Amino acid sequence: MPTALTALTGVRHPIVQTGMGWVAGPRLVSAVAEAGALGVLASATMTTERLRAAVREVRSRTDAPFGVNLRADAGDAAERVRIIIEEGVRVASFALAPSRELIARLKDAGVVVIPSIGARRHAEKVAAWGADAVVVQGGEGGGHTGSVATTVLLPQVVDAVDIPVIAAGGFHDGRGLVAALAYGAAGIAMGTRFLLTSDSTVPDAVKARYLAVEVKDVTVTTAVDGLPHRMLRTELVDALDRSGRAAALARALRHAAAFKKDSGMSWPQLVRDGARMRHGKELSWSQVLLAANTPMMLKASMVDGRTDRGVMASGQVAGVIDDLPSCAELVERVMTRAQEVLRGLPGPVAQGADG
Repeated sequence: MPTALTALTGVRHPIVQTGMGWVAGPRLVSAVAEAGALGVLASATMTTERLRAAVREVRSRTDAPFGVNLRADAGDAAERVRIIIEEGVRVASFALAPSRELIARLKDAGVVVIPSIGARRHAEKVAAWGADAVVVQGGEGGGHTGSVATTVLLPQVVDAVDIPVIAAGGFHDGRGLVAALAYGAAGIAMGTRFLLTSDSTVPDAVKARYLAVEVKDVTVTTAVDGLPHRMLRTELVDALDRSGRAAALARALRHAAAFKKDSGMSWPQLVRDGARMRHGKELSWSQVLLAANTPMMLKASMVDGRTDRGVMASGQVAGVIDDLPSCAELVERVMTRAQEVLRGLPGPVAQGADG
């Protein structure tokens, strides 16, 4: 099913696996790439040395195109961009809008730049700066999220920019892919659905928690880092919602120290990154400090399997997922179902699907 996304990135199918921290490592990314979709490494929780090693590990597993996701506001973003360029990575994706200079540097090296955005104005900005495509995440999506549903946000962005738009937030099957294409998107991005595959390294007990939930069990809280964060509702999340400010800041201090160790960053680097986060966002220093909670509380679940100490970011689609296919099986299932849906449509649309 060729689209502007497949033409831009060189993948066979218009499906993207999002760069989920502690989840989107070499095994999952290479499995997605081998299945013909775009796998994206999550680098924000990696040291620069680990990032280079992870890229080479993916390359050893597959010849297919893949991408790397990074934080545009990180103090070492330029170094990570250098690694992406030197290692010949096909796609660079960003959770926050990269600067005009970073976009230009990547594009000059032949790297496809795809930022993720949650508002029309952000899409217009990065498109004007030269981004090749954008991922548009609606409020149904997991992790940090907004309040506008994909069905409202997606057509706004499609109408506003002339670059390929990839729809995220609420997608898990072939019907969703067809719906996104009907809105004018060039493909879909999925996080939770790829997390819940047999190729994902997330501990089995954690996957079982995801499979057991209903849609109502996926909530949005600001208790982790002060920003709206969609995740599974657990006893820990309820306790965080009830905890006071002093307890939250004490926990954030501990997590900041742990993240410093995992990321290889120094205290001055952490402070500088915090200052960048505050710039133009009207964040208090306590909110910046709370940001350290996110990576470490995700690690507790996604790596250590401690659901009593960690949180589980999740899209609402977790409530309708009930199995753990391989990435190859999942991608094939999505594409087969999409073709079936297209052929079932009346008139010229169905004829186009056959072509």
